[in-house]
Amino acid sequence: MEPTRIEAADAGGGAVDPLVFGRRLRHLRRESGRTLAQVAEAAGVTASHLSLVENGRREPRLQLVGRLAETLGVGVEELLRPDVPSRRAALEIAVERAQRGPLFARLGLPPVKVGVGTPTEVLEVIAGLQAELDRQMAERVSTPEEARRANSELREEMRRRGNHYADLERQASALRAVVRDSEGPLTHQDVSAIADHVGFSVRFVPDLPHSTRSVTDLKNRRIYLARSRRPAHDPRAVLLQAVCSAVLGHGEPRDYSEFLRQRVFTNYLAAALMMPQESTVRALKEAKERRELSVDDLRDRYGVSWESAAHRFTNLATEHLGIRCHFAKVSDSGVFHKAYENDGVRFPTDHIGAIEGQPACREWTSRQVFDVADRLGSFHQYTDTVAGTFWCAAVVEPTSTGLYSLTVGVPFDDAKWFQGRETTARSVSRCPDPTCCRTPSPELEAAWGGNAWPAARANAHLLAAMPSGAFPGVDEVQVFEFLQAQERG
Repeated sequence: MEPTRIEAADAGGGAVDPLVFGRRLRHLRRESGRTLAQVAEAAGVTASHLSLVENGRREPRLQLVGRLAETLGVGVEELLRPDVPSRRAALEIAVERAQRGPLFARLGLPPVKVGVGTPTEVLEVIAGLQAELDRQMAERVSTPEEARRANSELREEMRRRGNHYADLERQASALRAVVRDSEGPLTHQDVSAIADHVGFSVRFVPDLPHSTRSVTDLKNRRIYLARSRRPAHDPRAVLLQAVCSAVLGHGEPRDYSEFLRQRVFTNYLAAALMMPQESTVRALKEAKERRELSVDDLRDRYGVSWESAAHRFTNLATEHLGIRCHFAKVSDSGVFHKAYENDGVRFPTDHIGAIEGQPACREWTSRQVFDVADRLGSFHQYTDTVAGTFWCAAVVEPTSTGLYSLTVGVPFDDAKWFQGRETTARSVSRCPDPTCCRTPSPELEAAWGGNAWPAARANAHLLAAMPSGAFPGVDEVQVFEFLQAQERG
């Protein structure tokens, strides 16, 4: 079937914007000195029909475009030009588009009828405000700006304190006193005893809301956990985190910054309970004297994950061992998930100082460990960087969202205190120099430049805005319905 509408009219076959066409038609009609009714009669349509065309609310057929061009004494290509005829026309189009958009509809504002008598200044104000709203909405949707900024600010605070919080350590020591063996690993019974000590009963249920790891009923002083135990979530740690949140008096967070701080402090207190400061520091100091410091040993001593042991090491290393260090969690795609440093290592950051989402250098231990065949123990490597040489220990651990490398590193001079310091694995990183690992070598560029077109795997979490709600990502309705059902049952 032969195309007859305005989409087929331009030479390239592309669509012509009805708003632009309408404004160009109106501009040419006024230049000819004729009224809307006169041009409509000559073109064989009603004045109301032509008014809809000029306002961009009706798309003319190609035959009408030809008759209008003939009536106005111009070529069809003049009517179909994609540029607007004047600045005034551009403002009118911008205001019309704004009023037809979803944002304007959500605001519930009355529409502004744009006519000849509408001052240009008014159109400029409306178009300018709309452009700024569009910019802000795009910024908030394209990147979780608030979350990244809050994370950067909290990381700076942690860096200043050496990631050590004395008040949380004291609270952990007081809670640990209720456990018979106050220095050894916590059993499930021990964790339940701590929960009971602070006035909470524990219930395992099969239908915990899918967006949660635990639900705390503050009204009835109950903590609900999932009956099925997923390997990625140690039920001791999940229960302790729920208990610690109650002990710290956390209420509904006012913003994402408060939510983030609550989460960090809850995890810190839970880790301090799992790995008590006094006995952990004593063990670390003894290991340092023997030059056998190891995150692996700390993990095995308390029966926790390597990641938990690594975080706990960063809590205590600077304060009690005089060792500055860094920690990184990197996905198998090479992107930082989270990180901490106070030893001078230069992690890549964006314009607000956020590390999360930035690519890690291919030469760093965090990336090299993915190529190691033997993953039973830690992989050790020295890396020469623009900020100095660092020794690192790293492992790869699976999670529900994929593989991640976990790395603890220290400056070269402190490597002498650690197991694995004798490693011969060494790499050189020139990042942020793009020739280090960001751009292809001349040989690869010559062979494949212009001959490759990869289909990128979209990461949904990078495209989505921050989840809404006081507790981001949690279905509040589902949680309330769950608690209501439990109370009735």
